[in-house]
Amino acid sequence: MKKSFATLFFLTMITYANACTNLIATKGATTDGSVFVTYTADDYGMFTNLCHYPAGTHAKGDRREIIDYDTHERHGSIPEAPVTYNVIGNINEYQVSIGETTYGGREEMVDKDGIIDYGSLMYLGLQRSKTAREAIKVMTSLAETYGYNSGGETFTIADPNEVWLLEMQGCGGEKEQRVVWVAVRIPDGMISAHANQSRIGQFSTYNTEVIKSKNCISFARSKGWFKGKDKDFNWKMTYAAPDFGGRRWCDARVWSYFNHFKDMSHWLPWALGKDPNAEDMPLWIAPDKKVDLPKMEACMRDHYEGTPLSLDNDIAQGIWESPYRPTPLKYVVDDKQYFNERPISTQQTGFSYIAQLRSWLPREIGGILWFGNDDGNMVAYVPIYCSNTERAECFNTPGADAVTFSDKNAFWVCNWVSNMVYPRYSQLFPALKEVRDSLDNAFLAAQKGVEAKAESLYATDKAAAVKYLNDYSIQKSNEMIARWRQLAIHLIVKFNDMAVKPEKDGKFLRTSTGLGEHVKRPGYSDYFKRELVKQTGDKFAVPNK
Repeated sequence: MKKSFATLFFLTMITYANACTNLIATKGATTDGSVFVTYTADDYGMFTNLCHYPAGTHAKGDRREIIDYDTHERHGSIPEAPVTYNVIGNINEYQVSIGETTYGGREEMVDKDGIIDYGSLMYLGLQRSKTAREAIKVMTSLAETYGYNSGGETFTIADPNEVWLLEMQGCGGEKEQRVVWVAVRIPDGMISAHANQSRIGQFSTYNTEVIKSKNCISFARSKGWFKGKDKDFNWKMTYAAPDFGGRRWCDARVWSYFNHFKDMSHWLPWALGKDPNAEDMPLWIAPDKKVDLPKMEACMRDHYEGTPLSLDNDIAQGIWESPYRPTPLKYVVDDKQYFNERPISTQQTGFSYIAQLRSWLPREIGGILWFGNDDGNMVAYVPIYCSNTERAECFNTPGADAVTFSDKNAFWVCNWVSNMVYPRYSQLFPALKEVRDSLDNAFLAAQKGVEAKAESLYATDKAAAVKYLNDYSIQKSNEMIARWRQLAIHLIVKFNDMAVKPEKDGKFLRTSTGLGEHVKRPGYSDYFKRELVKQTGDKFAVPNK
């Protein structure tokens, strides 16, 4: 489907501004029956704390202000729910978790007069639902009643038993019909993902539950966008057909996640984005091996390693083999456009998480948000339990914001470290990885014992169990940021001036007279040396004697 220049510009700007990723593993696809759903919130200039909405009861007539998630502008207000549930980050006390990625879709479908934006809709859903199905009903009802003023959105909506994808777009401000939407349950035993490209296609062919708005197809007919039989209706091809960017910058991330669990070479032409006749990827696949938490963490840290989209075979990797690329995604040389790859792990991540939802545990214990305040590759994931009502200072730091640094704040301390690492990746990253993995492994190793104690407390005193888990989350959060501050100092000392100071058993070596031991000077990588000589020829060749 051909898009106008204005629509392409609209979609491109949304991709740059809100380029997020959600990965999904249903309980039948995991080693222990957990549901895993992930979210990377990616936006340049984004600063955010670990959000918290306390549970509450509300009087008739109370109103809820709708403040835009991205711009913080006020859109209006809606009636408050009689009862709302505790929400910490993107999980609530009933183990419901909601994430999103923005895909944009048709520009003319945005309802500029709508009250509710996509971010507000997520947190309203979390505050007002006990199950994924209830969250879908809450979110769609609110959008239908008050209007939806964001672009096309894919929501991941999960609980300990089910995972659903909900895709939604406005109706361009029409008063009789405010929104169109469709929700698809991911079959148990499958994995799925979305990454800023609409993923729901011809849903009449899906062997699973599908729920849709009454006008899902008829609205497209009324606009002349679809003229076939209802059974042939394809949501994304009608409302948000993928172009090159939708495939290469967006669906390629889905492809890479799937490729961790199944040979996806058959669908590589789709991910590469250039073949107009390439076969589209399935919405879900059955993984060849079961998923666990460390594997989900690895997928959140993915840069297309070992695939044709790998970032380690051109000069853009720089002297120290960085898998990160600057944005914008497109650049121009001699009036010709070129592009950068866009992997799952990216420097503009404000926060990311892996939600772990477990049906066999008491709900206050079963839900965990493994949370990090930066690029997933550059952070250790801290366990935040769904029943937490208090946050560590590092995730809710007074005075810290997008232009105010604080060494007490996780976002800033983690970015302090990662921004040292990005340009000197092969030199510095191993030191970061050692600390990151040691914390991840320690948190995971402690999980069984911590939860056994929480269950023991829960049997006689639920409040004590909840407090114990909250204290534990704060303790681990404090441990993480303290270790990260040490890492920042270690990196600047060890790698000062592009050299490397030798150390042993965690201590820097000294000479017999007490000076710092002689530094090592690793210089260029072999790849970069050869590429430099290709470009410069004999300009820097040392003359023969």
